Parts: sequence; structure tokens; C-alpha cells
Amino acid sequence: MTTSTTPIALITGGSRGLGRSMALQSARRGIDVLLTYRSNQQEAEAVVAEIQKSGRRAAALQLDVGVTASFDRFVDQVREVLKTHWQRERFDFLVNNAGIGAHAAFAETSEAQFDELMRIHLKGPFFLTQKLLPLFNDGGRIVNISTGLARFALPGYAAYAAMKGAIEVLTRYQAKELGGRGIAVNVVAPGAIETDFGGGAVRDNKQLNDFVASQTALGRVGKPDDIGGVVASLLSPENRWINAQRIEASGGMFL
Repeated sequence: MTTSTTPIALITGGSRGLGRSMALQSARRGIDVLLTYRSNQQEAEAVVAEIQKSGRRAAALQLDVGVTASFDRFVDQVREVLKTHWQRERFDFLVNNAGIGAHAAFAETSEAQFDELMRIHLKGPFFLTQKLLPLFNDGGRIVNISTGLARFALPGYAAYAAMKGAIEVLTRYQAKELGGRGIAVNVVAPGAIETDFGGGAVRDNKQLNDFVASQTALGRVGKPDDIGGVVASLLSPENRWINAQRIEASGGMFL
């Protein structure tokens, strides 16, 4: 039975891909989960049901992180769900995971593509985190999600990687400014992972999959659980002293 002291994690984009693994692996470590989804409620509720089967509490809320005008209403919904599901006023962990993939050469990237990536990957996490601070417990943890592409450069990801590079800088500032509340902030940078992200190219294109594996020290492409476990471990008590760090989970890509 969940107790009132059980930590609660809010994971954006927790209904599929890496976010789903983050949610399930966090639950296995004794964390309750409030996850968000953008459009597929059925998919989100399936994750909630799986978490509940493991003995943890869970709930799902709709959120498009690219629409900042919806954040006030979303925060009200979080407040209500905390009250009704957990009899609590605050939560403990925030994972800014929701995102989209985009592939376009620098010379061909449109302003619309750039703006969409900026809204979802930078402006959204910036202001969502800001809006949620009043509901955040002191001593909590924030994990932002970046990409290996912020370290190495592959043609076609200039705008996407630039937003993630900004998130890495923002992480250090958040750690500095929120440290007075005992909140640790880190950023996890996945390498290429077999999911439906970006149209599922890494998963479904054998030539691309083989290329990534050949450039990875551990000799294979990543799986969602390779990332979910890293994020969940950062929320564990034994890792409370890790702060303001960029943790790349890529199996050793392009060393």
C-alpha cells in the first residue's frame, strides 16, 4: 500500500518510448508516477495500469508542452490530481522528457520547424518547470533530457541539437538557482535509441541501425530501458548528491 511519504514523479511524455520506460522503471524503484501524454490517452492509461499492477499509484494528464498558454490550467489539474489521488499538495521529481524528432539540413530548416522545436524542447520545459515550482517539494530532483547530438554533430540535426544544447546550459542555471531549496537538477543525454522517435528511423532502418552500432563502443543501438534506468536511478536517494551534471547514456557513441 502506498504511503503518504512515497515520492511522486511527474514525467512528461511518459506514455511511450523513453518516457514509458522512465515511468515503469521509476515505479519499480518505489516511486509513484504522474505522467503526461499529448494525444493518445489509451496508450497513457495502459502505462498507468501497468504501474498500478506493480503496486504503485499512477495517473495521466493530457499536455502539449509546446503550448505554454495551457500551463496554468495544467498546473491546476496537477494540483487536483495530487489532492484526489495522493491526498498531497506537492510532488518530488520532475522529468522534462516530452519531445519530437526532426531531421532537416541547416540550409533547409524552415523558421516554422525551428519555432516548433524551440517551443517543445526549450520554451516548454523552461516555463513548465517554472510554473510547477510552487508544487515542488524542497529536496526534490529535476531531470532534463538532452541528446548525444549536443556533443557530436551529425548533419540534419542543427536546430534540434541547438535546443538541447540550450537545455544543458539551462540545467546548470536551474541547479544553481534552485539549490537553496535543496533541489538537484541534472541532464541526461541519450544516444541513438530504438523507438518510434523521429519516425522510427534508428529502429527500422537496418543500414542506419548497423552504422550506429558500428560507431558505438558497446556494439549495439540503445534500447528504451537503457535510458529509463538511468533517469530512475537519478531519482533514487543514493544519487541525491549528483547535481548540475550532464550524463550521456549512449553506450559510447563516436568516442
